[in-house]
Amino acid sequence: MNAPVPSSPLAGKTLRKLYLTLFLRGRSSRGLNKDGTPASIASKLKGTLFVYTLAGMMALTMLRQPSFALSFYLHGVSLLFLGMFVAVSAGEILFNKDEPEILLHRPVDVRTLLWAKVSVLVRVSLWVAGTFNLVGTVAGALTWTPLFAAAHLLSTTISALFCTGSVVLIYQLCLRWFGRERLDNLMTTAQVLLAMALVIGSQTVPYLLRGMEGQTDFITGKWWIFLLPPAWFASLDEVIIGNGTAAGGALAATGIVATVAVMALAFGKMAGVYEEGLQSLAESRPRAPRSTGGRRLLDRVADLPPLSWLLRDPVTRAAFRLSAAYMLRDRDMKLRLYPGLAPMLVMPIIFLVQGRAAAEFGIAIAGGYIGLVPVTAMGLLQFSQHWQAADLYRLAPVPGPGRFILGAVAATGTVLVAPALLLLGTIMALLPGGLEHLPLLLPGLIALPVYALAPGAIDKAVPLSKPTDASKSAGRGASMFLLMLSSMILPGLGLAAKYMHAFGIFLFIEAVASAVICFLLVRSISAKKWDPIE
Repeated sequence: MNAPVPSSPLAGKTLRKLYLTLFLRGRSSRGLNKDGTPASIASKLKGTLFVYTLAGMMALTMLRQPSFALSFYLHGVSLLFLGMFVAVSAGEILFNKDEPEILLHRPVDVRTLLWAKVSVLVRVSLWVAGTFNLVGTVAGALTWTPLFAAAHLLSTTISALFCTGSVVLIYQLCLRWFGRERLDNLMTTAQVLLAMALVIGSQTVPYLLRGMEGQTDFITGKWWIFLLPPAWFASLDEVIIGNGTAAGGALAATGIVATVAVMALAFGKMAGVYEEGLQSLAESRPRAPRSTGGRRLLDRVADLPPLSWLLRDPVTRAAFRLSAAYMLRDRDMKLRLYPGLAPMLVMPIIFLVQGRAAAEFGIAIAGGYIGLVPVTAMGLLQFSQHWQAADLYRLAPVPGPGRFILGAVAATGTVLVAPALLLLGTIMALLPGGLEHLPLLLPGLIALPVYALAPGAIDKAVPLSKPTDASKSAGRGASMFLLMLSSMILPGLGLAAKYMHAFGIFLFIEAVASAVICFLLVRSISAKKWDPIE
Protein backbone atom coordinates (compact mmCIF):
# COMPACT_ATOMS: atom_id res chain seq x y z
CA MET A 1 0.00 0.00 0.00
CA ASN A 2 2.88 2.37 0.81
CA ALA A 3 5.04 1.15 -2.05
CA PRO A 4 6.11 3.93 -4.46
CA VAL A 5 4.24 4.14 -7.72
CA PRO A 6 6.60 3.62 -10.65
CA SER A 7 6.76 6.47 -13.10
CA SER A 8 6.13 5.99 -16.77
CA PRO A 9 8.76 6.97 -19.37
CA LEU A 10 6.35 9.71 -20.48
CA ALA A 11 6.44 11.26 -16.96
CA GLY A 12 10.24 11.35 -16.98
CA LYS A 13 10.31 12.94 -20.42
CA THR A 14 7.75 15.55 -19.35
CA LEU A 15 9.71 16.42 -16.22
CA ARG A 16 12.98 16.76 -18.14
CA LYS A 17 11.30 19.08 -20.63
CA LEU A 18 9.75 21.07 -17.77
CA TYR A 19 13.04 21.68 -15.94
CA LEU A 20 14.83 22.52 -19.17
CA THR A 21 12.09 25.08 -19.93
CA LEU A 22 12.47 26.56 -16.45
CA PHE A 23 16.20 26.83 -17.01
CA LEU A 24 15.77 28.60 -20.32
CA ARG A 25 13.14 31.16 -19.29
CA GLY A 26 13.61 31.32 -15.51
CA ARG A 27 11.05 30.80 -12.76
CA SER A 28 9.50 34.27 -12.85
CA SER A 29 6.43 35.22 -14.87
CA ARG A 30 7.06 38.97 -14.58
CA GLY A 31 8.15 40.39 -17.90
CA LEU A 32 7.91 36.98 -19.56
CA ASN A 33 8.02 37.20 -23.34
CA LYS A 34 7.25 33.89 -24.99
CA ASP A 35 8.66 34.97 -28.34
CA GLY A 36 11.93 36.08 -26.72
CA THR A 37 12.51 32.90 -24.72
CA PRO A 38 15.72 31.11 -25.81
CA ALA A 39 15.04 27.90 -27.69
CA SER A 40 18.18 26.04 -26.63
CA ILE A 41 20.99 26.04 -24.11
CA ALA A 42 23.36 27.36 -26.75
CA SER A 43 21.19 30.41 -27.43
CA LYS A 44 20.64 30.96 -23.71
CA LEU A 45 24.33 30.87 -22.81
CA LYS A 46 25.96 32.06 -26.03
CA GLY A 47 27.91 34.82 -24.29
CA THR A 48 29.09 32.52 -21.53
CA LEU A 49 30.04 29.78 -23.97
CA PHE A 50 32.02 32.26 -26.06
CA VAL A 51 34.05 33.25 -22.99
CA TYR A 52 34.76 29.59 -22.18
CA THR A 53 35.89 29.04 -25.77
CA LEU A 54 38.35 31.92 -25.46
CA ALA A 55 39.59 30.56 -22.14
CA GLY A 56 40.11 27.18 -23.82
CA MET A 57 42.66 28.70 -26.17
CA MET A 58 45.14 28.55 -23.29
CA ALA A 59 45.41 24.85 -24.14
CA LEU A 60 47.43 25.77 -27.24
CA THR A 61 50.40 26.42 -24.95
CA MET A 62 50.36 22.70 -24.04
CA LEU A 63 50.86 21.38 -27.57
CA ARG A 64 54.61 21.02 -27.06
CA GLN A 65 53.87 18.66 -24.20
CA PRO A 66 52.84 15.00 -24.64
CA SER A 67 49.17 14.23 -25.14
CA PHE A 68 48.73 13.17 -21.49
CA ALA A 69 49.79 16.63 -20.29
CA LEU A 70 47.25 18.31 -22.58
CA SER A 71 44.45 15.99 -21.47
CA PHE A 72 45.43 16.42 -17.81
CA TYR A 73 45.26 20.20 -18.15
CA LEU A 74 41.93 20.19 -20.00
CA HIS A 75 40.27 17.84 -17.53
CA GLY A 76 41.67 19.70 -14.52
CA VAL A 77 40.33 23.09 -15.55
CA SER A 78 37.07 21.57 -16.87
CA LEU A 79 36.39 19.99 -13.48
CA LEU A 80 37.02 23.40 -11.88
CA PHE A 81 34.43 25.13 -14.07
CA LEU A 82 31.92 22.29 -13.84
CA GLY A 83 32.35 21.88 -10.10
CA MET A 84 31.80 25.58 -9.44
CA PHE A 85 28.70 25.65 -11.65
CA VAL A 86 27.15 22.51 -10.19
CA ALA A 87 28.01 23.44 -6.60
CA VAL A 88 26.36 26.86 -6.92
CA SER A 89 23.37 25.70 -8.98
CA ALA A 90 22.53 22.39 -7.34
CA GLY A 91 21.10 23.97 -4.20
CA GLU A 92 18.63 26.02 -6.25
CA ILE A 93 17.62 23.18 -8.58
CA LEU A 94 17.56 20.21 -6.21
CA PHE A 95 16.01 21.84 -3.15
CA ASN A 96 13.51 24.44 -4.30
CA LYS A 97 11.16 24.92 -1.38
CA ASP A 98 8.10 25.61 -3.56
CA GLU A 99 8.19 22.35 -5.54
CA PRO A 100 7.35 19.72 -2.87
CA GLU A 101 3.88 21.18 -2.36
CA ILE A 102 3.08 20.28 -5.98
CA LEU A 103 5.24 17.34 -7.00
CA LEU A 104 5.15 15.24 -3.84
CA HIS A 105 1.39 14.75 -4.31
CA ARG A 106 1.89 13.33 -7.81
CA PRO A 107 2.62 9.69 -8.68
CA VAL A 108 6.22 10.49 -9.62
CA ASP A 109 9.02 8.17 -8.59
CA VAL A 110 11.75 10.02 -6.71
CA ARG A 111 14.49 8.67 -8.99
CA THR A 112 12.63 10.02 -12.02
CA LEU A 113 12.29 13.42 -10.35
CA LEU A 114 15.92 13.48 -9.28
CA TRP A 115 17.24 12.49 -12.70
CA ALA A 116 14.98 15.03 -14.44
CA LYS A 117 16.63 17.80 -12.40
CA VAL A 118 20.13 16.48 -12.73
CA SER A 119 19.72 16.00 -16.48
CA VAL A 120 19.56 19.79 -16.85
CA LEU A 121 22.76 20.15 -14.81
CA VAL A 122 24.45 17.51 -16.94
CA ARG A 123 23.35 19.06 -20.24
CA VAL A 124 24.57 22.51 -19.27
CA SER A 125 27.79 21.01 -17.87
CA LEU A 126 28.43 19.26 -21.18
CA TRP A 127 27.95 22.54 -23.06
CA VAL A 128 30.36 24.33 -20.72
CA ALA A 129 32.94 21.54 -20.84
CA GLY A 130 32.55 21.12 -24.60
CA THR A 131 33.17 24.78 -25.40
CA PHE A 132 36.19 24.98 -23.09
CA ASN A 133 37.69 21.77 -24.52
CA LEU A 134 36.87 22.59 -28.16
CA VAL A 135 40.15 24.29 -29.11
CA GLY A 136 42.32 21.81 -27.22
CA THR A 137 40.47 18.82 -28.66
CA VAL A 138 40.80 20.00 -32.26
CA ALA A 139 44.45 20.95 -31.76
CA GLY A 140 45.22 17.58 -30.17
CA ALA A 141 43.51 15.72 -33.02
CA LEU A 142 45.55 17.67 -35.59
CA THR A 143 48.80 17.25 -33.67
CA TRP A 144 48.66 13.54 -32.77
CA THR A 145 45.76 11.50 -34.13
CA PRO A 146 42.13 12.14 -35.11
CA LEU A 147 41.20 9.48 -32.58
CA PHE A 148 42.15 11.95 -29.83
CA ALA A 149 38.99 13.98 -30.54
CA ALA A 150 36.67 11.01 -30.04
CA ALA A 151 38.58 9.85 -26.96
CA HIS A 152 38.54 13.24 -25.31
CA LEU A 153 34.84 13.72 -26.07
CA LEU A 154 34.06 10.43 -24.32
CA SER A 155 36.26 11.16 -21.31
CA THR A 156 34.83 14.68 -20.96
CA THR A 157 31.31 13.26 -20.88
CA ILE A 158 32.28 10.76 -18.19
CA SER A 159 34.02 13.44 -16.11
CA ALA A 160 30.91 15.66 -16.30
CA LEU A 161 28.78 12.79 -14.99
CA PHE A 162 31.31 12.16 -12.21
CA CYS A 163 31.36 15.81 -11.17
CA THR A 164 27.57 16.20 -11.14
CA GLY A 165 26.97 12.90 -9.36
CA SER A 166 29.58 13.74 -6.71
CA VAL A 167 27.91 17.03 -5.77
CA VAL A 168 24.47 15.40 -5.62
CA LEU A 169 25.87 12.60 -3.46
CA ILE A 170 27.43 15.11 -1.03
CA TYR A 171 24.04 16.72 -0.49
CA GLN A 172 22.38 13.37 0.07
CA LEU A 173 25.01 12.35 2.61
CA CYS A 174 24.50 15.61 4.49
CA LEU A 175 20.77 14.86 4.62
CA ARG A 176 21.29 11.32 5.86
CA TRP A 177 24.01 11.96 8.45
CA PHE A 178 22.89 15.27 9.90
CA GLY A 179 19.16 15.51 9.18
CA ARG A 180 16.91 18.38 8.29
CA GLU A 181 17.64 20.60 11.30
CA ARG A 182 21.26 21.16 10.30
CA LEU A 183 20.79 20.80 6.55
CA ASP A 184 20.68 24.53 5.75
CA ASN A 185 24.07 25.39 7.20
CA LEU A 186 25.65 22.12 6.10
CA MET A 187 24.65 22.65 2.46
CA THR A 188 26.24 26.09 2.51
CA THR A 189 29.37 24.80 4.21
CA ALA A 190 29.67 21.88 1.79
CA GLN A 191 29.35 24.18 -1.22
CA VAL A 192 31.94 26.65 0.10
CA LEU A 193 34.41 23.88 0.92
CA LEU A 194 33.85 22.27 -2.48
CA ALA A 195 34.42 25.57 -4.29
CA MET A 196 37.59 26.18 -2.27
CA ALA A 197 38.86 22.66 -2.94
CA LEU A 198 38.21 23.05 -6.68
CA VAL A 199 40.06 26.36 -6.84
CA ILE A 200 43.01 25.03 -4.85
CA GLY A 201 43.09 21.87 -6.95
CA SER A 202 43.04 23.84 -10.20
CA GLN A 203 46.03 25.87 -9.04
CA THR A 204 48.07 22.72 -8.48
CA VAL A 205 47.68 21.60 -12.10
CA PRO A 206 50.29 24.02 -13.58
CA TYR A 207 52.81 23.09 -10.89
CA LEU A 208 52.30 19.39 -11.45
CA LEU A 209 52.85 19.91 -15.18
CA ARG A 210 56.11 21.77 -14.62
CA GLY A 211 57.91 18.55 -13.89
CA MET A 212 56.54 16.73 -16.93
CA GLU A 213 58.68 18.37 -19.62
CA GLY A 214 60.37 15.75 -21.71
CA GLN A 215 58.80 12.84 -19.83
CA THR A 216 57.06 9.93 -21.51
CA ASP A 217 55.88 8.15 -18.36
CA PHE A 218 53.96 10.44 -16.04
CA ILE A 219 52.62 7.78 -13.69
CA THR A 220 55.40 5.44 -12.58
CA GLY A 221 56.70 6.38 -9.16
CA LYS A 222 53.92 8.95 -8.55
CA TRP A 223 51.46 7.23 -6.22
CA TRP A 224 49.65 10.51 -5.54
CA ILE A 225 48.51 10.81 -9.14
CA PHE A 226 45.94 8.04 -8.47
CA LEU A 227 44.17 10.51 -6.16
CA LEU A 228 43.60 13.09 -8.92
CA PRO A 229 40.41 12.73 -11.02
CA PRO A 230 41.94 14.67 -13.98
CA ALA A 231 44.59 11.95 -14.22
CA TRP A 232 41.90 9.26 -14.37
CA PHE A 233 40.20 10.76 -17.40
CA ALA A 234 43.46 11.81 -19.08
CA SER A 235 44.61 8.18 -18.83
CA LEU A 236 41.37 7.13 -20.49
CA ASP A 237 42.33 9.32 -23.45
CA GLU A 238 45.75 7.66 -23.59
CA VAL A 239 44.31 4.16 -23.49
CA ILE A 240 41.87 4.89 -26.32
CA ILE A 241 44.48 6.43 -28.63
CA GLY A 242 46.89 3.56 -27.98
CA ASN A 243 49.45 5.22 -25.69
CA GLY A 244 48.27 3.54 -22.50
CA THR A 245 50.46 1.59 -20.09
CA ALA A 246 49.45 -0.84 -17.37
CA ALA A 247 49.42 1.95 -14.79
CA GLY A 248 47.50 4.17 -17.22
CA GLY A 249 44.92 1.46 -17.73
CA ALA A 250 44.51 1.17 -13.97
CA LEU A 251 43.96 4.93 -13.76
CA ALA A 252 41.40 4.85 -16.57
CA ALA A 253 39.58 1.96 -14.90
CA THR A 254 39.59 3.90 -11.62
CA GLY A 255 37.84 6.82 -13.32
CA ILE A 256 35.17 4.62 -14.89
CA VAL A 257 34.54 2.64 -11.70
CA ALA A 258 34.40 5.82 -9.59
CA THR A 259 31.90 7.41 -11.99
CA VAL A 260 29.67 4.32 -12.04
CA ALA A 261 29.82 4.05 -8.25
CA VAL A 262 28.98 7.73 -7.71
CA MET A 263 26.07 7.60 -10.16
CA ALA A 264 24.73 4.36 -8.67
CA LEU A 265 24.84 5.75 -5.15
CA ALA A 266 23.42 9.18 -6.03
CA PHE A 267 20.54 7.92 -8.18
CA GLY A 268 20.00 4.50 -6.68
CA LYS A 269 20.77 3.72 -3.06
CA MET A 270 20.62 7.33 -1.82
CA ALA A 271 17.60 8.46 -3.85
CA GLY A 272 15.26 7.72 -0.95
CA VAL A 273 17.25 10.13 1.23
CA TYR A 274 16.61 12.84 -1.35
CA GLU A 275 12.86 12.20 -1.11
CA GLU A 276 13.03 12.54 2.68
CA GLY A 277 14.93 15.76 2.26
CA LEU A 278 12.25 17.22 -0.01
CA GLN A 279 9.56 16.31 2.47
CA SER A 280 11.45 17.82 5.41
CA LEU A 281 12.20 21.03 3.53
CA ALA A 282 8.47 21.45 2.89
CA GLU A 283 7.71 21.30 6.59
CA SER A 284 7.29 24.53 8.51
CA ARG A 285 8.55 24.45 12.07
CA PRO A 286 8.43 27.28 14.58
CA ARG A 287 11.72 28.88 15.37
CA ALA A 288 13.01 29.04 18.89
CA PRO A 289 12.12 32.35 20.50
CA ARG A 290 14.91 34.90 20.39
CA SER A 291 15.84 37.02 23.32
CA THR A 292 14.57 40.57 22.91
CA GLY A 293 16.75 42.01 25.64
CA GLY A 294 19.40 44.42 24.45
CA ARG A 295 20.08 45.73 20.97
CA ARG A 296 20.97 43.53 18.06
CA LEU A 297 24.58 43.30 16.96
CA LEU A 298 23.80 44.84 13.55
CA ASP A 299 22.35 47.93 15.24
CA ARG A 300 25.39 48.32 17.47
CA VAL A 301 27.74 47.98 14.50
CA ALA A 302 25.72 50.52 12.50
CA ASP A 303 26.18 53.08 15.29
CA LEU A 304 29.96 52.93 15.05
CA PRO A 305 31.82 55.41 12.82
CA PRO A 306 32.45 55.57 9.93
CA LEU A 307 29.39 53.39 9.26
CA SER A 308 27.14 55.70 11.28
CA TRP A 309 28.13 58.59 9.00
CA LEU A 310 27.05 56.63 5.93
CA LEU A 311 23.74 55.46 7.44
CA ARG A 312 22.26 58.75 8.61
CA ASP A 313 19.38 58.37 6.17
CA PRO A 314 16.74 56.00 7.66
CA VAL A 315 15.98 54.36 4.29
CA THR A 316 19.67 53.59 3.69
CA ARG A 317 19.97 52.25 7.24
CA ALA A 318 16.94 49.99 6.78
CA ALA A 319 18.37 48.65 3.50
CA PHE A 320 21.66 47.98 5.31
CA ARG A 321 19.93 45.98 8.04
CA LEU A 322 17.79 44.02 5.55
CA SER A 323 20.71 43.14 3.26
CA ALA A 324 22.99 42.17 6.15
CA ALA A 325 20.27 40.02 7.73
CA TYR A 326 19.73 38.12 4.47
CA MET A 327 23.46 37.53 3.99
CA LEU A 328 23.78 36.15 7.51
CA ARG A 329 20.52 34.21 7.98
CA ASP A 330 18.67 33.36 4.75
CA ARG A 331 19.41 29.83 3.53
CA ASP A 332 18.76 30.54 -0.14
CA MET A 333 20.98 33.62 -0.07
CA LYS A 334 23.82 31.80 1.67
CA LEU A 335 23.67 28.95 -0.83
CA ARG A 336 24.31 31.36 -3.70
CA LEU A 337 26.49 33.96 -2.02
CA TYR A 338 29.22 32.13 -0.14
CA PRO A 339 30.09 29.47 -2.75
CA GLY A 340 30.33 32.29 -5.30
CA LEU A 341 32.69 34.24 -3.03
CA ALA A 342 34.86 31.29 -2.04
CA PRO A 343 37.22 31.55 -5.06
CA MET A 344 37.64 35.29 -4.42
CA LEU A 345 38.83 34.57 -0.89
CA VAL A 346 40.96 31.54 -1.73
CA MET A 347 42.89 33.00 -4.66
CA PRO A 348 44.64 35.74 -2.58
CA ILE A 349 45.79 33.09 -0.11
CA ILE A 350 47.16 30.97 -2.95
CA PHE A 351 49.05 33.95 -4.37
CA LEU A 352 50.49 34.74 -0.95
CA VAL A 353 51.82 31.30 -0.06
CA GLN A 354 53.05 30.04 -3.43
CA GLY A 355 56.68 30.40 -4.40
CA ARG A 356 58.81 32.73 -2.28
CA ALA A 357 57.06 33.63 0.96
CA ALA A 358 55.22 36.95 0.84
CA ALA A 359 56.21 37.57 -2.79
CA GLU A 360 55.52 41.13 -3.95
CA PHE A 361 53.45 40.01 -6.89
CA GLY A 362 51.28 37.76 -4.72
CA ILE A 363 50.53 40.53 -2.22
CA ALA A 364 49.70 43.07 -4.94
CA ILE A 365 47.35 40.65 -6.69
CA ALA A 366 45.75 39.71 -3.35
CA GLY A 367 44.79 43.35 -2.84
CA GLY A 368 43.14 43.41 -6.25
CA TYR A 369 41.20 40.21 -5.60
CA ILE A 370 39.70 41.62 -2.40
CA GLY A 371 38.05 44.25 -4.59
CA LEU A 372 36.13 41.52 -6.37
CA VAL A 373 34.30 40.53 -3.17
CA PRO A 374 31.84 43.47 -3.21
CA VAL A 375 31.39 43.21 -6.98
CA THR A 376 30.40 39.56 -6.77
CA ALA A 377 28.32 40.05 -3.63
CA MET A 378 26.31 42.95 -5.10
CA GLY A 379 25.61 40.89 -8.19
CA LEU A 380 24.35 37.92 -6.19
CA LEU A 381 22.48 40.00 -3.60
CA GLN A 382 19.97 41.10 -6.26
CA PHE A 383 18.34 37.66 -6.40
CA SER A 384 15.98 36.23 -3.82
CA GLN A 385 13.09 33.80 -3.60
CA HIS A 386 11.21 36.60 -1.83
CA TRP A 387 11.67 39.04 -4.71
CA GLN A 388 7.96 39.88 -4.85
CA ALA A 389 8.31 41.62 -1.47
CA ALA A 390 10.72 44.10 -3.08
CA ASP A 391 7.68 45.93 -4.48
CA LEU A 392 7.36 47.38 -0.96
CA TYR A 393 10.43 49.49 -1.74
CA ARG A 394 8.20 51.68 -3.88
CA LEU A 395 6.13 52.65 -0.84
CA ALA A 396 9.11 54.39 0.74
CA PRO A 397 9.22 58.20 0.34
CA VAL A 398 12.09 58.06 -2.16
CA PRO A 399 12.07 58.78 -5.91
CA GLY A 400 14.17 55.76 -6.85
CA PRO A 401 16.15 52.75 -5.62
CA GLY A 402 19.39 54.65 -4.99
CA ARG A 403 19.23 54.63 -1.19
CA PHE A 404 18.47 50.92 -1.11
CA ILE A 405 21.49 50.24 -3.31
CA LEU A 406 23.76 52.34 -1.08
CA GLY A 407 22.50 50.47 1.98
CA ALA A 408 23.36 47.15 0.29
CA VAL A 409 26.85 48.47 -0.53
CA ALA A 410 27.40 49.30 3.14
CA ALA A 411 26.14 45.85 4.15
CA THR A 412 28.52 43.98 1.81
CA GLY A 413 31.41 46.07 3.07
CA THR A 414 30.57 45.32 6.70
CA VAL A 415 29.63 41.64 6.46
CA LEU A 416 32.06 40.48 3.78
CA VAL A 417 34.85 42.94 2.89
CA ALA A 418 35.93 43.84 6.44
CA PRO A 419 36.36 40.17 7.53
CA ALA A 420 38.19 39.41 4.26
CA LEU A 421 40.63 42.26 4.92
CA LEU A 422 41.14 41.04 8.49
CA LEU A 423 41.89 37.53 7.23
CA LEU A 424 44.30 38.84 4.60
CA GLY A 425 46.11 41.02 7.12
CA THR A 426 46.45 38.12 9.55
CA ILE A 427 47.96 35.88 6.89
CA MET A 428 50.41 38.58 5.86
CA ALA A 429 51.46 39.13 9.47
CA LEU A 430 52.23 35.42 9.84
CA LEU A 431 54.27 35.18 6.64
CA PRO A 432 57.99 36.02 6.89
CA GLY A 433 58.51 39.56 5.61
CA GLY A 434 54.84 40.01 4.84
CA LEU A 435 54.44 43.32 6.67
CA GLU A 436 57.31 44.85 4.71
CA HIS A 437 55.27 44.58 1.52
CA LEU A 438 52.03 45.80 3.11
CA PRO A 439 51.92 49.02 0.99
CA LEU A 440 51.46 46.88 -2.12
CA LEU A 441 47.90 46.22 -0.97
CA LEU A 442 47.05 49.91 -1.33
CA PRO A 443 46.31 49.94 -5.10
CA GLY A 444 43.62 47.30 -4.62
CA LEU A 445 42.26 48.84 -1.41
CA ILE A 446 42.00 52.34 -2.89
CA ALA A 447 39.89 50.89 -5.72
CA LEU A 448 37.59 49.02 -3.30
CA PRO A 449 34.87 51.73 -3.19
CA VAL A 450 34.77 51.83 -6.99
CA TYR A 451 34.34 48.06 -7.17
CA ALA A 452 31.56 48.22 -4.56
CA LEU A 453 29.59 51.04 -6.23
CA ALA A 454 30.00 49.99 -9.87
CA PRO A 455 27.33 47.21 -9.91
CA GLY A 456 24.67 49.57 -8.56
CA ALA A 457 25.47 52.24 -11.14
CA ILE A 458 25.77 49.89 -14.11
CA ASP A 459 23.22 47.16 -13.43
CA LYS A 460 20.91 48.88 -10.92
CA ALA A 461 21.68 46.15 -8.36
CA VAL A 462 18.68 46.66 -6.07
CA PRO A 463 18.96 44.12 -3.23
CA LEU A 464 16.58 41.15 -3.22
CA SER A 465 14.57 42.55 -6.15
CA LYS A 466 15.00 39.88 -8.85
CA PRO A 467 13.73 36.28 -8.97
CA THR A 468 16.20 33.47 -8.62
CA ASP A 469 17.09 32.19 -12.06
CA ALA A 470 19.22 29.08 -12.15
CA SER A 471 20.52 30.01 -15.61
CA LYS A 472 22.49 32.86 -14.13
CA SER A 473 24.52 30.36 -12.17
CA ALA A 474 26.11 29.07 -15.36
CA GLY A 475 27.22 32.56 -16.28
CA ARG A 476 28.88 33.19 -12.96
CA GLY A 477 31.90 31.12 -13.88
CA ALA A 478 32.49 33.19 -17.01
CA SER A 479 31.89 36.48 -15.18
CA MET A 480 34.22 35.36 -12.41
CA PHE A 481 36.89 34.52 -14.98
CA LEU A 482 36.70 38.01 -16.52
CA LEU A 483 36.65 39.71 -13.12
CA MET A 484 39.72 37.80 -12.00
CA LEU A 485 41.58 38.97 -15.07
CA SER A 486 40.57 42.58 -14.54
CA SER A 487 41.67 42.47 -10.90
CA MET A 488 45.28 41.89 -11.95
CA ILE A 489 45.60 45.05 -14.04
CA LEU A 490 45.60 47.74 -11.34
CA PRO A 491 47.90 45.91 -8.88
CA GLY A 492 50.22 45.16 -11.78
CA LEU A 493 50.42 48.85 -12.63
CA GLY A 494 51.15 49.63 -8.97
CA LEU A 495 53.93 47.06 -8.87
CA ALA A 496 55.42 48.52 -12.05
CA ALA A 497 55.26 52.01 -10.52
CA LYS A 498 57.13 50.74 -7.46
CA TYR A 499 59.93 49.39 -9.61
CA MET A 500 60.07 52.76 -11.40
CA HIS A 501 60.27 54.58 -8.02
CA ALA A 502 56.96 56.32 -8.67
CA PHE A 503 54.76 54.38 -6.25
CA GLY A 504 53.76 57.44 -4.21
CA ILE A 505 52.75 59.41 -7.32
CA PHE A 506 50.78 56.41 -8.60
CA LEU A 507 48.87 56.10 -5.30
CA PHE A 508 48.06 59.83 -5.30
CA ILE A 509 46.76 59.74 -8.87
CA GLU A 510 44.76 56.57 -8.15
CA ALA A 511 43.26 58.07 -4.97
CA VAL A 512 42.14 61.22 -6.80
CA ALA A 513 40.73 59.20 -9.70
CA SER A 514 38.96 56.83 -7.30
CA ALA A 515 37.39 59.74 -5.38
CA VAL A 516 36.12 61.34 -8.59
CA ILE A 517 34.76 58.04 -9.93
CA CYS A 518 33.05 57.26 -6.61
CA PHE A 519 31.41 60.71 -6.63
CA LEU A 520 30.10 60.12 -10.14
CA LEU A 521 28.93 56.60 -9.27
CA VAL A 522 27.02 57.81 -6.21
CA ARG A 523 25.35 60.51 -8.31
CA SER A 524 24.44 57.93 -10.93
CA ILE A 525 22.99 55.58 -8.29
CA SER A 526 21.02 58.40 -6.65
CA ALA A 527 19.53 59.36 -10.02
CA LYS A 528 18.22 55.85 -10.75
CA LYS A 529 14.48 55.54 -11.31
CA TRP A 530 12.20 52.63 -10.64
CA ASP A 531 11.55 50.24 -13.49
CA PRO A 532 7.88 49.94 -14.44
CA ILE A 533 6.02 46.88 -13.13
CA GLU A 534 4.74 44.89 -16.10
